[in-house]
Amino acid sequence: MNRLQEKYNNSVRPSLVEKFGYTSVMEAPKVNKIVVNMGVGDAVANTKLLDDAAEEMMQLTGQKPVITRARKSIANFKLREGMPIGCKVTLRGERMYQFLDKLVSIALPRVRDFQGVSNKAFDGRGNFTLGVKEQLIFPEINYDKVNKVRGMDIVVVTTANTDLEALELLTQLGMPFKK
Repeated sequence: MNRLQEKYNNSVRPSLVEKFGYTSVMEAPKVNKIVVNMGVGDAVANTKLLDDAAEEMMQLTGQKPVITRARKSIANFKLREGMPIGCKVTLRGERMYQFLDKLVSIALPRVRDFQGVSNKAFDGRGNFTLGVKEQLIFPEINYDKVNKVRGMDIVVVTTANTDLEALELLTQLGMPFKK
């Protein structure tokens, strides 16, 4: 079992039950899945860039990404419906906890001038979205092999009903929110 998963089961879940007054431990919110999405707009001109992005994402998450395609055509962007324009990975279970642990304890502290992530990035239903400007903050990425710095969106989907519960859950799991 992962370090973060153990922490959740042993200390975070009981404290959430106590703080919000749940009648059962199964009511306590938990992290359901993490979706990592990388948009590669340049893939319109050069599809090799998409392969590089997919390879980097596979290194980060330990899982093969799904290629995302354009839903509709946009002439100004030279984009046609069905063209590959990005990749995404949905992490669940052990891989999800490993990725979250790595994100919280290694990657985010490596961001330049880091003051914490915004606590306003919740969607009203207990899900948290985070944008990362460059993939170089992750230790698996070799700086010399990177041909282009790309950002990514990370969505943490929880079973919490309110943003307050989700904020408390992620804070106790170690997410560095702004003070």
